[in-house]
Amino acid sequence: MNLDEVITGVVLAGGKARRMGGADKGLLELDGKPLWRHVADALAPQLATVVISANRHLDIYQASGLKVIPDSIADFPGPLAGMLSVFQQVAGDWFLFCPCDNPYIPHNIVDRLAAQRHGAPVVWVHDGERDHPTIALINRSVQPQLTAYLQAGERRVMIFMRQVGGHAIDFSDCKEAFVNVNTPEELAKWQKRP
Repeated sequence: MNLDEVITGVVLAGGKARRMGGADKGLLELDGKPLWRHVADALAPQLATVVISANRHLDIYQASGLKVIPDSIADFPGPLAGMLSVFQQVAGDWFLFCPCDNPYIPHNIVDRLAAQRHGAPVVWVHDGERDHPTIALINRSVQPQLTAYLQAGERRVMIFMRQVGGHAIDFSDCKEAFVNVNTPEELAKWQKRP
């Protein structure tokens, strides 16, 4: 992959946030700004364009000036539906997806994922202990397989990514950058971070 190719950053903010009591996780504040904004601010210097995949409070997200992409499939079917909707509505071949609840994304994530792709259409982060398949660099070429996968009722991100020939990239040297905020207690803990 030529690093001069245009990559669009996508903040995934379309989930139900059940563990957050149904609150729109992307709009919860950490250190005085919404979680989604932390992710967008980390991605913006690395990418030509950043968009938001969201299903609720679209007017609030749109007020940011960024393009907002709602799911084309109803009933919050998960991050793969958000990814498909972005492929359907945004031009370009490459997309870096990142969930809104990962506020400490490294400022070199694009370069690292692209440099270690080795021809794969999908690569994702592995922090040394676990996979983070929604933090992924994905080529639009997987759109037909993704459409068929979702139409078959499948929703599991890792299985899909492996089926299309993807692989993980080691980020164990910066594991803490991939902490995500899933509960009110975790958000409170990170509010107190020095």
